[in-house]
Amino acid sequence: MKAKVIVVGLGPGSRDSLPAVNLEVLKGARRLFLRTGVHPVVDWLKGQGIAFDTFDEYYEHADSFEDVYRQISDDVLVAAEQGSVVYAVPGHPLVAETAVDMIIRRAGQRGIAIEVLPAMSFMDELYAVLKVDPVQGIQIIDGLQLEGRLLNPALGIVVMQVYSRLVAADIKLSLLEAYPAEHQVAIVRAAGVPGLERIEYVPLFEMDRLDWLDHLTSIYVPPNRHAAAKMKADFPLDSLVDIMGRLRGEGGCPWDREQDHHTLTRYLLEETYEVLEAIQQENMYNICEELGDLLLQIVFHAQIARENGLFDINDVVQGISQKMIHRHPHVFGNVKVNNTDEVLTNWEIIKQSEKEGGAEKKESLLDGIPRGLPALSRSYKIQAKAARVGFDWPDYHGALDKIYEELAEWKEALVNGRRDKIELETGDILFAVVNTARLTGIDPEVALLATNNKFIRRFEFMEREASLKGVNLSSMTLAEMDELWEKAKNKEK
Repeated sequence: MKAKVIVVGLGPGSRDSLPAVNLEVLKGARRLFLRTGVHPVVDWLKGQGIAFDTFDEYYEHADSFEDVYRQISDDVLVAAEQGSVVYAVPGHPLVAETAVDMIIRRAGQRGIAIEVLPAMSFMDELYAVLKVDPVQGIQIIDGLQLEGRLLNPALGIVVMQVYSRLVAADIKLSLLEAYPAEHQVAIVRAAGVPGLERIEYVPLFEMDRLDWLDHLTSIYVPPNRHAAAKMKADFPLDSLVDIMGRLRGEGGCPWDREQDHHTLTRYLLEETYEVLEAIQQENMYNICEELGDLLLQIVFHAQIARENGLFDINDVVQGISQKMIHRHPHVFGNVKVNNTDEVLTNWEIIKQSEKEGGAEKKESLLDGIPRGLPALSRSYKIQAKAARVGFDWPDYHGALDKIYEELAEWKEALVNGRRDKIELETGDILFAVVNTARLTGIDPEVALLATNNKFIRRFEFMEREASLKGVNLSSMTLAEMDELWEKAKNKEK
């Protein structure tokens, strides 16, 4: 049976909003999953004799929503490998459905087909009951992740997932940083669902006092032009620059004042790897946070340069802006390109022309690859550079054969026991593996980072399991540890 996931929208809650074609798919599903059974149309589906499983228990036991969505996508994709399955969600499948996004992105890697059957979103009903035109500008925000988000009072804002008065209280505190306390907001529950719909307009400071807030509740915050006018047009970068200037100035932070370009190098590298780890974990909230930490390092270096009269953050932004325009003549000019290879070729030609006549003119195509890069990343760039002049395998098969060739030489070196030869052949086989990864579109640094994190997760699981048994790993036999390792692997599956 073909591996396939049919993602179905259930609409905002009224049975009339559930498309007939979606209902037929639900009835005919080999196996049907609902993200949640807490939805107005679910009881009606039961009455139609439709059998299904829900993932509500994951919400009760998981440490975070990110964990919930990952577990859901895991279960759906595993089931789909046995044949077609249906995964149904409230509203529209592509509106505020993180698990659907995960399923779609990961399905392609597993060779699983995806079909999406849309339905009316809760946003459509919300626009209708509030008589709001989204073309005028709407910012949609997850109420559970509002803290730290940049709000734009010039736009109307819809805050989703206002599950309770406690959540509403947290949202209120965040909104009060950008809006006056008397600003009128609309509290909307079950928009478009007969018998459940309720709308009430209250001042912002009273929004958490209503006792009928539940999982179907959203908040609409109308635009506030006065509050928007008070925000800097170039916010928030200028504010960060001002903060860094204060930290480095008289009466600032002693540690920050002592730093220079060289002492900050380790932090720049650490923050870069933390961004990579967040990307590998597919944690959007961590990516946002870690990108902020990385941006801080850039602003820090720019501030030091500014104090020395060399350049400032505006020069950095202006320089990269001009460079991107110059190196994309197929976007900002009249150059025509047919594919990515032509884009990369033009990029190298333009880069070389930018250096002509200057002290930094390169004599080799491989000049300019940073020596401070990790060895895996540097070998990847070396190979990619060489490939741009045609020095490359036509596909991964030749590179894969090279791995086997190098593996034989490595085995021979290990048998002979000469350290210098072993080291040389170890490097050769790693270089061949990087080349094969590159030709299949895989970044070896990212791949190894994922494996490192996987090993850490499994090893920590082994430690916890051993602790529950009242023993240390060091006192266990290799066979006993292997048993825990296999248990950790099966748990991830």
